[in-house]
Amino acid sequence: MISHSQQTVTFKDARAEVFSFTGEGPVKEYHVMFHVTNPLLNFHEQLSALDAAHEQLCREHLDEAHTVFQRYFVSDAANQADEITSAAIECSDNAISVVQQAPLDGTKVAMWCYMMTDVLPCASESGLYAVEHGAFRHLWSGGSHLDAPTSEAQTSLLLNQYVMQLFQEGCSLADNCVRTWFFVNDIDNHYGGVVKARNDIFYIQNLNEDTHYIASTGIGGRGAHPHTLTLFDNYAIAGLQRRQVKYLYASDHLNRTSEYGVSFERGTTVDYADRRHIFISGTASIDNHGQILHRGDVVSQTRRMWENVEALLKEADATFEDIGQMIVYLRDSGDFEVVRQLYAERFLHKPVAFVRAAVCRPGWLIEMECMGVKKISRPDMPQF
Repeated sequence: MISHSQQTVTFKDARAEVFSFTGEGPVKEYHVMFHVTNPLLNFHEQLSALDAAHEQLCREHLDEAHTVFQRYFVSDAANQADEITSAAIECSDNAISVVQQAPLDGTKVAMWCYMMTDVLPCASESGLYAVEHGAFRHLWSGGSHLDAPTSEAQTSLLLNQYVMQLFQEGCSLADNCVRTWFFVNDIDNHYGGVVKARNDIFYIQNLNEDTHYIASTGIGGRGAHPHTLTLFDNYAIAGLQRRQVKYLYASDHLNRTSEYGVSFERGTTVDYADRRHIFISGTASIDNHGQILHRGDVVSQTRRMWENVEALLKEADATFEDIGQMIVYLRDSGDFEVVRQLYAERFLHKPVAFVRAAVCRPGWLIEMECMGVKKISRPDMPQF
């Protein structure tokens, strides 16, 4: 039996790139990228087209799957985010993230959704959003932000708040969090503060180069308000056992992030009895000494980036075939067409979003992250 498939489904003024996974257990998983196909529509019309496509896809194609997490990529958060969040408050029980990272296809909004069958998402008293099945409680949050004068102070407050939320769920940052995202407003000026706060909080929480870090992306992006310097998304699993988790290094291609003062894992896998979840952090054109490769050449940087991701996937006994979604960040929108063509030649029907976002080092022209799931047989592991 084929465990995963890819397809593109078209709707009125929208299309959905769909990755589906079926394991031995009852829960099916989907990653979907929704794109607007008519850029002449205004924002409200584009958003309505995506939301209608989302509803129709779930109803007609995905076994009535429930959305667990969704992220909207918008072109102008100051004027667009409120419409999304106000609608979400009325009708959504899942985590939602809204970040200004303009879709590079000329539209105003795109959306990534992670969906599951046989679950019912709900808001938890901790402020996180939860889905339960078997022995696990999956905890998501999107778009967290807190007021403070600097990116360091905002990030510190966000992480301390998250530690307390996890504590309410009977979890800890070190034992249960498997993925984080930090979206940094004006990243060239504010990323250093995010790094310092993360390093400090992680050290207190027993996350260091001798224990482990967390798969993560730190990338340019902004929210609705200009004083918000850090937006924070996260994913943790209550009930997770240490033996389920493995960290990916690909040391022949990449160096440890701690060597240049930051604290995240290049990749992480989580094993269940019938499937392996794969989380690849933001990855760019870098060598195993931490040096930027192919400065000024986006084509060569793209190919080296793919090579690095492939090396991480190999450690997970996986390939790009097992990847369910890709988010590609470009510093210069002028590089979009050549990069889009490169991806089109290699990744037919793969759910992918191309967005405008400054990477944390100016020399990097492109970065990508991805998530996937691979069929395995590990009867010694708990069932998903």
